Amino acid sequence: MRFYADENFPLDTVIELRRLGHDVLTMFEDGRANKAIPDEAVLTRATILKRVLLTINRRDFKRLHNADRNHAGILICTFDPDFVNQAFRIDEVYRNSEKVEGTLLRTYRK
Repeated sequence: MRFYADENFPLDTVIELRRLGHDVLTMFEDGRANKAIPDEAVLTRATILKRVLLTINRRDFKRLHNADRNHAGILICTFDPDFVNQAFRIDEVYRNSEKVEGTLLRTYRK
């Protein structure tokens, strides 16, 4: 899966997702970190790149999803210091989803 990790998403989870074979682009790698880019613009960028947005900012991106479902997908997560486990849960949610585009997917810390 092609993911776009917002700037607050844990880098260690990104690394683990890459080990699982996912293509993950971070906002830092995209030259967009530390620029106070609004959440709407982050989601637009992920959509343009045809990547599912990864975020721990559940409230704001849930609101954006409810306002407009024209996006490549949003996967919201609770913060989990067990980055390996978090990556496995993200992988599992993605693999068990019939449709990703325009959907809001969730993972929770166990």
